[in-house]
Amino acid sequence: MNDTPSPDDGAPVKVRKAERTRQRILDTSLRLFREVGYEATTMRRIATEAEVSLGNAYYYFRSKDHLIQEYYGQAHREHLVACRSLLEEETDLRARLAGVLHAKIATSEPYHRFAGQLFRTAADPTSPLSPFSPESAPVRTEATELMARIVDESETRVPKVLRPELPNLLWLYLMGIILFWIHDASEGAERTHRLIERTVDIVVRLISLARLPVLRPLVQTAVSLTQELRQLAAPALPEASS
Repeated sequence: MNDTPSPDDGAPVKVRKAERTRQRILDTSLRLFREVGYEATTMRRIATEAEVSLGNAYYYFRSKDHLIQEYYGQAHREHLVACRSLLEEETDLRARLAGVLHAKIATSEPYHRFAGQLFRTAADPTSPLSPFSPESAPVRTEATELMARIVDESETRVPKVLRPELPNLLWLYLMGIILFWIHDASEGAERTHRLIERTVDIVVRLISLARLPVLRPLVQTAVSLTQELRQLAAPALPEASS
């Protein structure tokens, strides 16, 4: 059961074995989280069902919180794969944003029940599992960068004053969609997909209207307010993308 790499394990076969062991621990933990819940799943049980020693389990993941952070990262990577073709081929902002949001819900659906259980812990603003926590910053940053790519590679012109703040606002919009999805019991998350279709139209329309000269003072005020709120919540909220 000793799969811990030794200091001189430089051969590719050893590296692949370590990667497989790490992935097996992660897959086992996610299965147990779904089956018995986050609180009831212990590192000892994860190690037993993954067929590794408890020491090895802690070698790869120092705690259950680290397993959840790895889950966040894995879920984000699956999302990127799911919307890769869309982002490479589509230039319409509305289609890009809607497609990315739909893909997020589709790739998250296998974890729906688990996400509801996790929400009870992640909703605590002091929890390291919160999407706003410093511990979640790497995935949050990558997700915000994805929002920036949606806009930057589209054919829509975004006002200069709004562009730096827009990815952060879109990330918060995504968080709202995910929160709705967590509570959505409809078949295939149909209500969430319908919400995406209806709200994306509003979001894209507001972005387009922001270019109107008459709305520039209002846009500037909204951007300044958003920046101020983020500074008050620092370091929890993501930094503005440029």
